[in-house]
This record gives sequence, C-alpha cells and structure tokens, in this order.
Amino acid sequence: MKQYNFLIVLSMTLISSLISAQNEPVKIIEDFKASTVNQPGQEYPQVNSQGYARFQIKAPDAKSVVVSLGLGGAKGGTELSKAENGVWTGTTAGPMDEGFHYYHVTIDGGVFNDPGALNFYGSTRWESGIEIPAHDQDFYALKNVPHGNVQQILFPSNSTNTSRRAYVYTPPSYAKEQSKRFPVLYLQHGWGEDETAWSNQGRVNLIMDNLIVEGKIKPFIIVMTYGMTNEVKWGGMASFKIEPFQTVLVDELIPYVDANFRTLANQENRAMAGLSMGGMETKTITLNKPDVFSHYALLSGGTYKPEDIKDKSKVKLVFLSCGSKERPDGVKNAVIGLKEAGFNAVSYVSEGTGHEFQTWRRSFKELAPLLFLNKK
Repeated sequence: MKQYNFLIVLSMTLISSLISAQNEPVKIIEDFKASTVNQPGQEYPQVNSQGYARFQIKAPDAKSVVVSLGLGGAKGGTELSKAENGVWTGTTAGPMDEGFHYYHVTIDGGVFNDPGALNFYGSTRWESGIEIPAHDQDFYALKNVPHGNVQQILFPSNSTNTSRRAYVYTPPSYAKEQSKRFPVLYLQHGWGEDETAWSNQGRVNLIMDNLIVEGKIKPFIIVMTYGMTNEVKWGGMASFKIEPFQTVLVDELIPYVDANFRTLANQENRAMAGLSMGGMETKTITLNKPDVFSHYALLSGGTYKPEDIKDKSKVKLVFLSCGSKERPDGVKNAVIGLKEAGFNAVSYVSEGTGHEFQTWRRSFKELAPLLFLNKK
C-alpha cells in the first residue's frame, strides 16, 4: 500500500514538473541582427537565431505603438514599450515562421510603414518587410553565379485601352545563345500583390540562377504581370471576373512576348502557375484555354479534379503545393486522384509554413525542375 501511495506521489510530482516547465517562458537568445531587408544602414528591425523579431520605432509623442505582422496585419500585434528617450521597443511573443513576412506599424490608430525596413507591395499597399532566416535559405541566396536579367516591359492592351506592365526574367544564357529559343512560364502573384512580388518577395530570379548553375533545370523564361483589377475590394473575390485578365494574358501579353523574345511559341513549351489568387486564375485560364498551356501549377491555390480536364493528352504536368499549416491532405489526395486517372501529377508540402512566401519559394524550387522536360 505504501508503495502504491509512493507511486501516486511520484506521478503527481512528475506531472507538476512538466506543467511548470511548459509554463516557463522561453529564454530569448540575445543574438539579434538586422533583418536582411532593412533600409541601408538601419539597425532595426532585428531577428535572432530562434526566429523572434524585435522592432524599434522613434515616436516620442505617441501613446501607443503596435507592430502588426502577416498579410493585412493579421495575428494580432506586438505592443512596443516606450523608453524615456521616446523610442519604442518590442519583441514578438514567439518565434515566427521562416522566410519573408509583411508588416506595418500602428501609431495611435494610424497605420504607417517602418522607416527601418524596405517596402514590398502586398495587402493592396506598400507594406514593410522582414526576413526570418531559414534553415534552407541557400537556394534563394544571392551568390557569385551567372545571373539572369529581370526587365520591365510595357505591352499594349487594347482591351483595357492602356499599356500594361510585366516583368520578364531571361536566363543567363539568353543573351549569349542568340540562336536559341526558350520555353515560357507565366507566373502569377497573389491577392493584393502585383507583378513585382515574385522577384522582390519570392526571389524567383535568384532561385532560377542557382538551379541553373547547379544543372537542376533547363533554362526558361518567366513572365510576371498584374493579374487583378483595383476595383475589386478586400473580401470581394466572389465578384471577381476572370475574363478581362484572361483576354490581357492570352490575347495581348503572350503574343507580345512571343514577338519580342526568343520563345518556343507553342502550347507544349508554355506553362502557367500562380500562388493563392494567382492559382485560382491559373486553374480557370488553363481549363478555359487548353490549347495555350501544357504545364499547370497551383501553389496554395486550389486543386484540379480529373474531370476538370477534358483532354488529358494536352496536359504535360499538374503540380499542386501548399504549406503544412494549410490543407496538405487536400493537395495530396488531389494528386493521388489525378495519378490514378493517368495524369503526370506531383504534390509538394512545405514543412512548417502556412500561406506565405516561404511556402511559395520552396514550391517554385520543386516545380522548376519538372517543367519542360525533354524539350530542345
């Protein structure tokens, strides 16, 4: 009986110790360094090896300063504390996901960007950006390798009665191999972003440069253009119409690119991909225009069903991806169904990330080597 009571006491002691350990605050390591996307010479915001972020804002007359992290300032906020010198400082309550994040600062109810950080277009406005070091960041790092060219183009759009902008990535070999033609990927951004997102936030040009020098992909061109209308307000996606953008992309941009760049101008050598809303656009347009694209990729942008695609012979690849914090089972199950129906389908899940650019950077890294295989 005494032994029984001893075991009970021992068990309760262990449980109490575990609860106490769980309730103890995590010790923050003071190895903070300036974020790699700060304004030149700016010390804050900072990040540490655990993924915490620390912010510092000078606002001597303010009564409240809060940093809102995430697309649209989601996830509450980090309240900063004021020192006697009028400088507000604060550290996130916990570590953040690896990779890039948007954020802004709310000072006494007004929304501002952090003067210490570079700005990136997201949430239909220019937001501050912060980069949390990732364990796998080498694949999108700036390295001493041959670099491709990202150039702005303005193409005529009769349907919108204006000139529209796109950015075109051409691989390092494009300028040297004057007789060679290249396949093309049309790559779309997400809701609230624009044609700068994939190169600025996504670092897609650096990912391409690194993959090419490692011999993991055959070089191809990437075209990135604005895929939405400013008249569609936040939360109004149900009223979004694909037809105007489909006309711009298929009837105006693609002919312009084919006429002004050395492309392999046929369906077999043309792909479309997009993240989030860009995935929705990709799905709709690829199904509407099966004679235009042969490679489809949705990055956190939904799935295809076998019955969605009328002519299987026209589709060379279906790639579906998302973060592990999203709905990975939906992506995996969709690919299982596509494979059973005879499609060349691939799924990818980014571990430890959600609806964010680290998911899409990793997804692109997995997608790129699968595009335009066995093409001259």
